[in-house]
Amino acid sequence: MQVNSWKMARSTRLSAAVLALGLAACGTNPATGQESLLGMSEQQEVQLTQEEHPKILAQYGEYKNPEVQRYITEIGLKLAHETERPNLPWKFTILDSPEINAFALPGGYIYVMRGLLGLASSEAEIASVLGHECGHVAARHVSQRQGRQTLASLGAALAGVLTGSQAIAQLANTAGVGYIQKYSRDQEFQADSLGVRYMSRAGYDANASVAFLRKLEAESRLEATEAGHPEAADQTNWLSDHPRTADRVEEAIKNAGATNVAHPVLKADEYLAKINGVTYGSDPDQGVIKGRKFIHPALHFEFEVPPGFRIINQPDKVLAQAKDGDGIIAFGQTKVSGSLRNWFENHPKASFEDVREITVNGMEGASGVTQGAVNNQKTDMRIVLIRFDQDTVYQFIFASPPGEGKYDQAFDDTIHSFRKLSSSEGQGFQPQRIKVITVAAGDTVQSLSRRMAVPDYPEQWFRVLNGLGESEQISPGQKVKIVE
Repeated sequence: MQVNSWKMARSTRLSAAVLALGLAACGTNPATGQESLLGMSEQQEVQLTQEEHPKILAQYGEYKNPEVQRYITEIGLKLAHETERPNLPWKFTILDSPEINAFALPGGYIYVMRGLLGLASSEAEIASVLGHECGHVAARHVSQRQGRQTLASLGAALAGVLTGSQAIAQLANTAGVGYIQKYSRDQEFQADSLGVRYMSRAGYDANASVAFLRKLEAESRLEATEAGHPEAADQTNWLSDHPRTADRVEEAIKNAGATNVAHPVLKADEYLAKINGVTYGSDPDQGVIKGRKFIHPALHFEFEVPPGFRIINQPDKVLAQAKDGDGIIAFGQTKVSGSLRNWFENHPKASFEDVREITVNGMEGASGVTQGAVNNQKTDMRIVLIRFDQDTVYQFIFASPPGEGKYDQAFDDTIHSFRKLSSSEGQGFQPQRIKVITVAAGDTVQSLSRRMAVPDYPEQWFRVLNGLGESEQISPGQKVKIVE
Protein backbone atom coordinates (compact mmCIF):
# COMPACT_ATOMS: atom_id res chain seq x y z
CA MET A 1 0.00 0.00 0.00
CA GLN A 2 1.82 3.08 -1.22
CA VAL A 3 1.71 6.58 0.20
CA ASN A 4 -0.94 8.72 -1.54
CA SER A 5 -1.78 6.00 -4.05
CA TRP A 6 -5.25 4.90 -2.97
CA LYS A 7 -6.89 4.28 -6.32
CA MET A 8 -10.08 2.32 -6.58
CA ALA A 9 -9.98 -0.27 -9.34
CA ARG A 10 -12.58 -0.04 -12.04
CA SER A 11 -15.49 -2.37 -11.37
CA THR A 12 -16.05 -5.33 -13.63
CA ARG A 13 -18.42 -4.70 -16.49
CA LEU A 14 -21.43 -6.93 -16.08
CA SER A 15 -22.38 -6.83 -19.75
CA ALA A 16 -18.90 -7.88 -20.84
CA ALA A 17 -18.92 -10.78 -18.39
CA VAL A 18 -22.29 -12.01 -19.58
CA LEU A 19 -21.28 -11.66 -23.22
CA ALA A 20 -18.12 -13.68 -22.67
CA LEU A 21 -20.08 -16.69 -21.48
CA GLY A 22 -20.97 -17.68 -25.02
CA LEU A 23 -17.57 -17.49 -26.67
CA ALA A 24 -16.14 -20.99 -26.14
CA ALA A 25 -15.03 -22.91 -29.25
CA CYS A 26 -12.75 -25.80 -30.16
CA GLY A 27 -9.23 -25.16 -31.33
CA THR A 28 -5.82 -26.79 -31.62
CA ASN A 29 -3.45 -26.55 -28.69
CA PRO A 30 -0.29 -25.20 -30.37
CA ALA A 31 2.00 -26.76 -27.77
CA THR A 32 0.58 -30.29 -27.96
CA GLY A 33 -1.27 -30.46 -31.28
CA GLN A 34 -4.38 -31.73 -29.48
CA GLU A 35 -7.90 -30.35 -29.79
CA SER A 36 -9.03 -28.20 -26.84
CA LEU A 37 -12.13 -26.26 -25.87
CA LEU A 38 -10.97 -22.65 -25.94
CA GLY A 39 -12.87 -19.69 -24.53
CA MET A 40 -11.04 -17.03 -26.57
CA SER A 41 -9.39 -16.53 -29.91
CA GLU A 42 -5.73 -15.51 -29.93
CA GLN A 43 -6.77 -11.95 -30.78
CA GLN A 44 -9.09 -11.91 -27.77
CA GLU A 45 -6.31 -13.29 -25.56
CA VAL A 46 -4.00 -10.47 -26.58
CA GLN A 47 -6.71 -7.83 -26.24
CA LEU A 48 -7.67 -9.04 -22.75
CA THR A 49 -4.02 -9.11 -21.71
CA GLN A 50 -3.34 -5.57 -22.88
CA GLU A 51 -6.47 -4.33 -21.10
CA GLU A 52 -5.54 -6.05 -17.83
CA HIS A 53 -1.88 -4.99 -17.82
CA PRO A 54 -2.40 -1.43 -16.50
CA LYS A 55 -4.76 -2.77 -13.83
CA ILE A 56 -2.10 -5.18 -12.61
CA LEU A 57 0.48 -2.38 -12.50
CA ALA A 58 -1.99 -0.24 -10.53
CA GLN A 59 -2.64 -3.13 -8.15
CA TYR A 60 0.95 -4.14 -7.43
CA GLY A 61 3.24 -1.43 -8.80
CA GLU A 62 6.25 -2.04 -11.04
CA TYR A 63 9.64 -2.57 -9.43
CA LYS A 64 11.76 0.43 -10.40
CA ASN A 65 15.08 -1.17 -11.29
CA PRO A 66 15.63 -0.82 -15.06
CA GLU A 67 18.78 -2.94 -15.14
CA VAL A 68 17.19 -5.93 -13.43
CA GLN A 69 14.02 -5.45 -15.51
CA ARG A 70 16.06 -5.59 -18.75
CA TYR A 71 17.85 -8.70 -17.51
CA ILE A 72 14.63 -10.59 -16.69
CA THR A 73 13.15 -9.51 -20.03
CA GLU A 74 16.19 -10.91 -21.88
CA ILE A 75 15.85 -14.27 -20.12
CA GLY A 76 12.09 -14.34 -20.70
CA LEU A 77 12.33 -13.51 -24.41
CA LYS A 78 15.01 -16.17 -24.88
CA LEU A 79 12.53 -18.74 -23.56
CA ALA A 80 9.48 -17.25 -25.32
CA HIS A 81 11.21 -17.52 -28.70
CA GLU A 82 11.58 -21.28 -28.09
CA THR A 83 7.83 -21.73 -27.57
CA GLU A 84 5.27 -22.74 -30.18
CA ARG A 85 3.87 -19.17 -30.07
CA PRO A 86 6.96 -16.97 -30.58
CA ASN A 87 5.02 -14.22 -32.34
CA LEU A 88 2.89 -13.23 -29.35
CA PRO A 89 3.67 -9.74 -27.96
CA TRP A 90 5.63 -11.27 -25.07
CA LYS A 91 6.31 -8.94 -22.15
CA PHE A 92 8.01 -9.65 -18.80
CA THR A 93 7.42 -7.39 -15.80
CA ILE A 94 8.79 -7.39 -12.24
CA LEU A 95 6.10 -6.38 -9.76
CA ASP A 96 7.08 -4.51 -6.60
CA SER A 97 5.78 -7.11 -4.16
CA PRO A 98 7.67 -9.13 -1.53
CA GLU A 99 5.57 -12.18 -2.35
CA ILE A 100 7.34 -15.15 -3.90
CA ASN A 101 5.08 -15.66 -6.87
CA ALA A 102 4.67 -15.36 -10.63
CA PHE A 103 1.74 -15.57 -13.04
CA ALA A 104 0.89 -15.13 -16.71
CA LEU A 105 -1.84 -13.54 -18.80
CA PRO A 106 -2.98 -15.44 -21.90
CA GLY A 107 -1.55 -13.00 -24.46
CA GLY A 108 2.06 -13.51 -23.38
CA TYR A 109 2.48 -11.05 -20.49
CA ILE A 110 4.32 -12.69 -17.60
CA TYR A 111 4.76 -11.18 -14.14
CA VAL A 112 7.41 -12.01 -11.56
CA MET A 113 7.10 -10.60 -8.06
CA ARG A 114 10.22 -9.03 -6.59
CA GLY A 115 10.32 -11.52 -3.71
CA LEU A 116 10.92 -14.38 -6.10
CA LEU A 117 14.11 -12.77 -7.45
CA GLY A 118 15.77 -12.82 -4.05
CA LEU A 119 15.08 -16.51 -3.56
CA ALA A 120 16.55 -17.67 -6.89
CA SER A 121 20.32 -18.20 -7.04
CA SER A 122 20.98 -18.62 -10.75
CA GLU A 123 19.73 -17.58 -14.14
CA ALA A 124 18.64 -21.17 -14.74
CA GLU A 125 16.48 -21.12 -11.59
CA ILE A 126 14.64 -17.96 -12.62
CA ALA A 127 14.36 -19.39 -16.15
CA SER A 128 12.56 -22.41 -14.68
CA VAL A 129 9.82 -20.12 -13.35
CA LEU A 130 9.57 -18.09 -16.55
CA GLY A 131 9.60 -21.25 -18.66
CA HIS A 132 6.76 -22.75 -16.63
CA GLU A 133 4.65 -19.60 -17.12
CA CYS A 134 5.51 -19.59 -20.83
CA GLY A 135 4.18 -23.14 -20.88
CA HIS A 136 0.81 -22.01 -19.55
CA VAL A 137 0.64 -19.35 -22.27
CA ALA A 138 1.81 -21.62 -25.09
CA ALA A 139 -0.72 -24.32 -24.17
CA ARG A 140 -3.49 -21.70 -23.85
CA HIS A 141 -4.43 -22.88 -20.36
CA VAL A 142 -6.15 -19.62 -19.43
CA SER A 143 -8.35 -19.82 -22.51
CA GLN A 144 -9.29 -23.37 -21.54
CA ARG A 145 -10.43 -22.05 -18.16
CA GLN A 146 -12.26 -19.05 -19.58
CA GLY A 147 -15.71 -20.30 -18.61
CA ARG A 148 -14.72 -20.53 -14.96
CA GLN A 149 -12.88 -17.21 -15.08
CA THR A 150 -15.92 -15.49 -16.56
CA LEU A 151 -18.13 -16.80 -13.76
CA ALA A 152 -15.71 -15.44 -11.15
CA SER A 153 -15.72 -12.03 -12.84
CA LEU A 154 -19.49 -12.13 -13.01
CA GLY A 155 -19.61 -12.81 -9.28
CA ALA A 156 -17.51 -9.70 -8.70
CA ALA A 157 -19.82 -7.61 -10.86
CA LEU A 158 -22.91 -8.89 -9.07
CA ALA A 159 -21.37 -8.04 -5.69
CA GLY A 160 -21.08 -4.43 -6.83
CA VAL A 161 -24.64 -4.41 -8.13
CA LEU A 162 -26.06 -5.90 -4.93
CA THR A 163 -24.28 -3.55 -2.55
CA GLY A 164 -23.69 -0.46 -4.66
CA SER A 165 -20.11 -0.37 -3.40
CA GLN A 166 -17.05 -0.29 -5.64
CA ALA A 167 -14.96 -1.35 -2.66
CA ILE A 168 -17.02 -4.51 -2.16
CA ALA A 169 -16.90 -5.30 -5.87
CA GLN A 170 -13.14 -4.91 -5.72
CA LEU A 171 -12.98 -7.18 -2.69
CA ALA A 172 -14.98 -9.85 -4.49
CA ASN A 173 -12.79 -9.60 -7.57
CA THR A 174 -9.64 -9.96 -5.50
CA ALA A 175 -11.07 -12.87 -3.57
CA GLY A 176 -11.66 -14.64 -6.88
CA VAL A 177 -8.06 -14.25 -8.02
CA GLY A 178 -6.82 -17.31 -6.14
CA TYR A 179 -9.66 -19.40 -7.57
CA ILE A 180 -9.37 -18.39 -11.21
CA GLN A 181 -5.58 -18.70 -11.25
CA LYS A 182 -5.67 -22.33 -10.17
CA TYR A 183 -4.71 -24.69 -12.95
CA SER A 184 -5.63 -28.36 -13.08
CA ARG A 185 -3.00 -30.94 -12.15
CA ASP A 186 -2.78 -31.98 -15.79
CA GLN A 187 -2.20 -28.39 -16.86
CA GLU A 188 0.48 -27.95 -14.21
CA PHE A 189 2.31 -31.07 -15.34
CA GLN A 190 1.99 -29.95 -18.94
CA ALA A 191 3.43 -26.52 -18.05
CA ASP A 192 6.30 -28.28 -16.25
CA SER A 193 7.05 -30.39 -19.32
CA LEU A 194 6.82 -27.42 -21.66
CA GLY A 195 8.91 -25.22 -19.38
CA VAL A 196 11.63 -27.87 -19.29
CA ARG A 197 11.41 -28.11 -23.09
CA TYR A 198 11.95 -24.37 -23.49
CA MET A 199 14.77 -24.29 -20.92
CA SER A 200 16.57 -27.09 -22.75
CA ARG A 201 16.16 -25.43 -26.13
CA ALA A 202 17.60 -22.23 -24.65
CA GLY A 203 20.55 -24.14 -23.23
CA TYR A 204 19.71 -23.97 -19.51
CA ASP A 205 20.26 -26.75 -16.99
CA ALA A 206 16.73 -28.05 -16.44
CA ASN A 207 17.73 -29.58 -13.10
CA ALA A 208 17.67 -26.02 -11.74
CA SER A 209 13.88 -26.45 -11.74
CA VAL A 210 14.17 -29.12 -9.07
CA ALA A 211 16.71 -27.13 -7.05
CA PHE A 212 14.47 -24.06 -7.03
CA LEU A 213 11.38 -26.11 -6.18
CA ARG A 214 13.13 -27.58 -3.13
CA LYS A 215 14.13 -24.06 -2.11
CA LEU A 216 10.52 -22.94 -2.46
CA GLU A 217 9.39 -25.82 -0.27
CA ALA A 218 11.96 -24.92 2.39
CA GLU A 219 10.96 -21.24 2.28
CA SER A 220 7.29 -22.10 2.60
CA ARG A 221 7.89 -24.34 5.61
CA LEU A 222 10.03 -21.72 7.35
CA GLU A 223 7.58 -18.89 6.68
CA ALA A 224 4.72 -20.99 8.03
CA THR A 225 6.77 -21.89 11.12
CA GLU A 226 7.67 -18.24 11.67
CA ALA A 227 3.98 -17.30 11.48
CA GLY A 228 3.15 -19.97 14.06
CA HIS A 229 1.28 -22.18 11.59
CA PRO A 230 3.67 -24.89 10.32
CA GLU A 231 0.67 -26.84 9.02
CA ALA A 232 0.04 -24.01 6.50
CA ALA A 233 3.23 -24.66 4.55
CA ASP A 234 2.95 -24.46 0.74
CA GLN A 235 0.11 -21.92 1.00
CA THR A 236 2.08 -18.68 0.84
CA ASN A 237 4.14 -18.70 -2.35
CA TRP A 238 4.26 -19.93 -5.95
CA LEU A 239 3.48 -23.44 -4.75
CA SER A 240 0.02 -22.38 -3.61
CA ASP A 241 -1.05 -21.47 -7.15
CA HIS A 242 1.19 -24.06 -8.83
CA PRO A 243 0.97 -27.24 -6.73
CA ARG A 244 4.03 -29.22 -7.80
CA THR A 245 6.41 -31.80 -6.38
CA ALA A 246 10.09 -32.38 -7.10
CA ASP A 247 9.27 -35.91 -8.28
CA ARG A 248 6.85 -34.62 -10.91
CA VAL A 249 9.34 -32.03 -12.15
CA GLU A 250 12.07 -34.66 -12.33
CA GLU A 251 9.69 -36.81 -14.36
CA ALA A 252 9.03 -33.86 -16.67
CA ILE A 253 12.78 -33.38 -17.14
CA LYS A 254 13.21 -37.04 -17.98
CA ASN A 255 10.28 -37.07 -20.40
CA ALA A 256 11.59 -33.98 -22.18
CA GLY A 257 15.04 -35.52 -22.62
CA ALA A 258 16.50 -32.42 -21.00
CA THR A 259 19.35 -34.35 -19.38
CA ASN A 260 20.80 -34.91 -22.85
CA VAL A 261 21.58 -31.19 -23.35
CA ALA A 262 25.28 -30.61 -23.96
CA HIS A 263 26.91 -28.12 -21.58
CA PRO A 264 23.76 -26.98 -19.77
CA VAL A 265 23.98 -23.43 -18.38
CA LEU A 266 23.36 -22.30 -14.80
CA LYS A 267 24.87 -18.77 -14.82
CA ALA A 268 24.86 -18.40 -11.06
CA ASP A 269 27.52 -15.67 -10.72
CA GLU A 270 25.95 -13.56 -13.47
CA TYR A 271 22.54 -13.77 -11.83
CA LEU A 272 23.81 -12.95 -8.34
CA ALA A 273 25.65 -9.92 -9.68
CA LYS A 274 22.43 -8.64 -11.24
CA ILE A 275 20.24 -9.02 -8.15
CA ASN A 276 22.81 -7.58 -5.73
CA GLY A 277 20.98 -4.71 -4.01
CA VAL A 278 17.44 -5.82 -4.90
CA THR A 279 14.89 -4.87 -2.24
CA TYR A 280 14.03 -7.75 0.08
CA GLY A 281 10.77 -8.04 1.99
CA SER A 282 8.38 -5.16 2.48
CA ASP A 283 9.27 -1.64 1.40
CA PRO A 284 8.52 0.72 4.33
CA ASP A 285 7.05 3.29 1.93
CA GLN A 286 4.37 0.72 1.08
CA GLY A 287 3.90 -0.64 4.56
CA VAL A 288 5.57 -3.46 6.46
CA ILE A 289 4.17 -6.90 7.27
CA LYS A 290 5.44 -8.38 10.53
CA GLY A 291 3.65 -11.62 11.27
CA ARG A 292 -0.02 -10.68 11.73
CA LYS A 293 0.72 -6.96 11.98
CA PHE A 294 0.54 -4.46 9.16
CA ILE A 295 2.60 -1.34 9.95
CA HIS A 296 2.71 1.75 7.75
CA PRO A 297 5.52 3.99 9.04
CA ALA A 298 4.90 6.76 6.49
CA LEU A 299 1.16 6.96 7.16
CA HIS A 300 1.65 6.40 10.91
CA PHE A 301 -0.74 3.52 11.67
CA GLU A 302 -0.79 -0.19 12.36
CA PHE A 303 -3.32 -2.98 12.87
CA GLU A 304 -3.28 -6.73 13.47
CA VAL A 305 -5.27 -9.38 11.60
CA PRO A 306 -6.70 -12.53 13.26
CA PRO A 307 -4.63 -15.70 13.74
CA GLY A 308 -4.53 -17.82 10.61
CA PHE A 309 -5.04 -14.86 8.26
CA ARG A 310 -2.47 -14.08 5.59
CA ILE A 311 -1.79 -10.40 4.78
CA ILE A 312 -1.41 -9.30 1.16
CA ASN A 313 -0.15 -5.74 0.71
CA GLN A 314 -1.12 -4.03 -2.55
CA PRO A 315 -0.50 -0.46 -3.73
CA ASP A 316 -4.09 0.67 -3.20
CA LYS A 317 -5.26 -1.58 -0.33
CA VAL A 318 -4.34 -4.23 2.19
CA LEU A 319 -6.04 -7.63 2.06
CA ALA A 320 -6.05 -10.51 4.50
CA GLN A 321 -7.61 -13.91 3.98
CA ALA A 322 -8.22 -16.82 6.34
CA LYS A 323 -6.36 -20.03 5.70
CA ASP A 324 -9.66 -21.72 4.84
CA GLY A 325 -10.57 -18.86 2.50
CA ASP A 326 -13.92 -18.18 4.18
CA GLY A 327 -12.94 -14.95 5.92
CA ILE A 328 -11.68 -11.85 4.08
CA ILE A 329 -10.52 -8.42 5.23
CA ALA A 330 -9.96 -5.43 2.95
CA PHE A 331 -8.52 -2.16 4.23
CA GLY A 332 -8.06 1.16 2.43
CA GLN A 333 -8.75 4.86 2.39
CA THR A 334 -12.16 6.20 1.37
CA LYS A 335 -13.96 9.51 0.98
CA VAL A 336 -16.84 10.40 3.29
CA SER A 337 -18.94 13.56 3.12
CA GLY A 338 -20.62 14.49 6.39
CA SER A 339 -20.74 12.30 9.46
CA LEU A 340 -19.66 8.66 9.39
CA ARG A 341 -23.04 7.49 10.69
CA ASN A 342 -24.84 9.37 7.90
CA TRP A 343 -22.69 7.55 5.34
CA PHE A 344 -24.40 4.32 6.39
CA GLU A 345 -27.90 5.68 6.99
CA ASN A 346 -28.09 7.65 3.74
CA HIS A 347 -26.16 5.37 1.42
CA PRO A 348 -27.78 5.75 -2.05
CA LYS A 349 -27.67 2.04 -2.98
CA ALA A 350 -26.73 -0.22 -0.07
CA SER A 351 -28.96 -0.94 2.93
CA PHE A 352 -27.13 -1.30 6.25
CA GLU A 353 -28.32 -2.81 9.52
CA ASP A 354 -26.99 -2.52 13.07
CA VAL A 355 -25.50 0.92 12.30
CA ARG A 356 -23.66 2.20 15.34
CA GLU A 357 -21.09 4.79 16.32
CA ILE A 358 -17.88 3.42 17.83
CA THR A 359 -14.60 4.71 19.20
CA VAL A 360 -11.34 3.11 18.10
CA ASN A 361 -8.36 4.07 20.27
CA GLY A 362 -9.63 7.62 20.61
CA MET A 363 -10.72 7.96 16.98
CA GLU A 364 -14.30 8.49 15.79
CA GLY A 365 -15.77 5.49 14.00
CA ALA A 366 -18.97 3.94 12.74
CA SER A 367 -19.97 0.51 11.52
CA GLY A 368 -22.81 -1.25 9.72
CA VAL A 369 -23.70 -4.68 8.37
CA THR A 370 -24.97 -5.56 4.90
CA GLN A 371 -25.16 -8.58 2.62
CA GLY A 372 -23.29 -9.16 -0.60
CA ALA A 373 -21.70 -11.85 -2.73
CA VAL A 374 -18.15 -13.05 -3.21
CA ASN A 375 -17.70 -15.27 -6.26
CA ASN A 376 -21.46 -15.74 -6.46
CA GLN A 377 -21.61 -16.91 -2.84
CA LYS A 378 -23.74 -14.97 -0.35
CA THR A 379 -21.73 -13.37 2.42
CA ASP A 380 -22.17 -11.15 5.46
CA MET A 381 -20.22 -7.91 5.18
CA ARG A 382 -19.36 -5.58 8.01
CA ILE A 383 -18.12 -2.14 7.00
CA VAL A 384 -16.18 -0.01 9.50
CA LEU A 385 -15.19 3.63 8.94
CA ILE A 386 -12.53 5.31 11.12
CA ARG A 387 -11.75 9.02 10.94
CA PHE A 388 -7.96 9.11 11.23
CA ASP A 389 -7.69 12.89 11.01
CA GLN A 390 -9.64 15.81 9.57
CA ASP A 391 -8.84 14.81 5.98
CA THR A 392 -8.51 11.03 6.18
CA VAL A 393 -11.04 8.24 6.68
CA TYR A 394 -10.00 4.60 6.60
CA GLN A 395 -12.33 1.73 5.80
CA PHE A 396 -12.34 -1.93 6.83
CA ILE A 397 -14.49 -4.43 4.94
CA PHE A 398 -14.98 -7.78 6.67
CA ALA A 399 -16.57 -10.65 4.72
CA SER A 400 -17.58 -14.02 6.19
CA PRO A 401 -20.12 -16.82 5.59
CA PRO A 402 -23.70 -15.66 6.20
CA GLY A 403 -25.28 -16.19 9.59
CA GLU A 404 -22.36 -18.03 11.19
CA GLY A 405 -20.65 -15.24 13.13
CA LYS A 406 -17.49 -17.34 12.89
CA TYR A 407 -15.13 -14.36 12.80
CA ASP A 408 -17.16 -11.76 14.72
CA GLN A 409 -14.79 -11.57 17.69
CA ALA A 410 -11.69 -11.83 15.52
CA PHE A 411 -12.87 -8.99 13.27
CA ASP A 412 -13.72 -6.89 16.32
CA ASP A 413 -10.20 -7.45 17.65
CA THR A 414 -8.78 -6.31 14.33
CA ILE A 415 -10.84 -3.11 14.43
CA HIS A 416 -9.65 -2.21 17.91
CA SER A 417 -6.03 -3.05 17.10
CA PHE A 418 -6.00 -0.13 14.61
CA ARG A 419 -4.01 2.70 16.16
CA LYS A 420 -1.87 5.71 15.34
CA LEU A 421 1.91 5.44 15.54
CA SER A 422 3.94 8.06 17.31
CA SER A 423 6.73 9.83 15.42
CA SER A 424 9.35 7.71 17.14
CA GLU A 425 7.49 4.46 16.34
CA GLY A 426 7.38 5.40 12.67
CA GLN A 427 11.15 5.87 12.48
CA GLY A 428 13.87 3.36 11.89
CA PHE A 429 12.17 1.37 9.13
CA GLN A 430 14.71 1.03 6.31
CA PRO A 431 14.37 -1.13 3.20
CA GLN A 432 16.13 -4.46 3.46
CA ARG A 433 18.22 -5.49 0.47
CA ILE A 434 19.91 -8.58 -0.89
CA LYS A 435 23.68 -8.33 -0.64
CA VAL A 436 25.91 -10.82 -2.45
CA ILE A 437 29.21 -11.53 -0.73
CA THR A 438 32.12 -13.88 -1.34
CA VAL A 439 32.81 -16.35 1.44
CA ALA A 440 36.20 -15.67 3.03
CA ALA A 441 38.45 -18.05 4.93
CA GLY A 442 37.03 -18.56 8.39
CA ASP A 443 33.46 -17.65 7.40
CA THR A 444 30.80 -20.13 8.46
CA VAL A 445 27.06 -20.44 8.04
CA GLN A 446 26.71 -19.37 11.66
CA SER A 447 28.99 -16.31 11.39
CA LEU A 448 27.37 -15.03 8.20
CA SER A 449 23.90 -15.69 9.60
CA ARG A 450 24.64 -13.17 12.34
CA ARG A 451 24.82 -10.52 9.60
CA MET A 452 21.29 -11.29 8.44
CA ALA A 453 18.95 -8.33 9.09
CA VAL A 454 15.97 -10.54 9.87
CA PRO A 455 14.21 -10.59 13.27
CA ASP A 456 13.90 -14.36 13.66
CA TYR A 457 15.51 -17.60 12.44
CA PRO A 458 18.57 -15.91 10.83
CA GLU A 459 20.47 -19.13 10.19
CA GLN A 460 17.42 -20.84 8.71
CA TRP A 461 16.73 -17.88 6.42
CA PHE A 462 20.39 -17.81 5.34
CA ARG A 463 20.16 -21.49 4.42
CA VAL A 464 16.87 -21.04 2.56
CA LEU A 465 18.09 -18.05 0.53
CA ASN A 466 21.22 -19.93 -0.49
CA GLY A 467 19.67 -23.36 -1.02
CA LEU A 468 21.68 -24.98 1.77
CA GLY A 469 20.52 -28.11 3.55
CA GLU A 470 20.28 -28.36 7.34
CA SER A 471 23.89 -29.51 7.76
CA GLU A 472 25.44 -28.20 4.54
CA GLN A 473 28.39 -25.84 4.95
CA ILE A 474 29.96 -23.11 2.81
CA SER A 475 33.43 -22.83 1.24
CA PRO A 476 35.87 -19.92 0.68
CA GLY A 477 35.29 -18.28 -2.69
CA GLN A 478 31.62 -19.26 -2.78
CA LYS A 479 29.14 -16.45 -3.45
CA VAL A 480 26.21 -16.26 -1.04
CA LYS A 481 23.31 -13.91 -0.27
CA ILE A 482 22.65 -12.13 2.99
CA VAL A 483 19.96 -9.60 3.91
CA GLU A 484 21.19 -6.13 4.87
